[in-house]
Amino acid sequence: MQDEHAAWLAHHRQAVAGRAAALEAGRSAEARHAATLLEDFVRRAGERGLPPHPLTASSYDGRWTYKTRVRGWYLKSNRSVAVGEDGEYYVLTVPASLRARFAGAELSPSIPRLVVGAGGGDGEPVPLEHLLHRRLEAGARWP
Repeated sequence: MQDEHAAWLAHHRQAVAGRAAALEAGRSAEARHAATLLEDFVRRAGERGLPPHPLTASSYDGRWTYKTRVRGWYLKSNRSVAVGEDGEYYVLTVPASLRARFAGAELSPSIPRLVVGAGGGDGEPVPLEHLLHRRLEAGARWP
């Protein structure tokens, strides 16, 4: 009986590890595709003469806005996500910080997803490609 249980546990662990590896491979492929879309956006924005702007970040609670050292283009009108001139994807929310109020917030690139807001509780999920296209088409008229 214990041999059967041990065999079942080993099989179960192997199946879980296989599913985790497949999930990670899918996420990596998605991130590579999204990165290609972002790089194409930066190139096309340059071709259209669409200048990057200094990006700001908001505290998680929305009470504070901080300057950052990153320049790029906001992708949503609420300024919650952006693509940097470096082609990286940025989520523009950070922890509240007294230091950031004076020195600015430090941003780190996020792993891009093909659907912005997927799995989140804020707003509707929107395909990244749609946001990038809409931002290019808006040109200098962006809110």
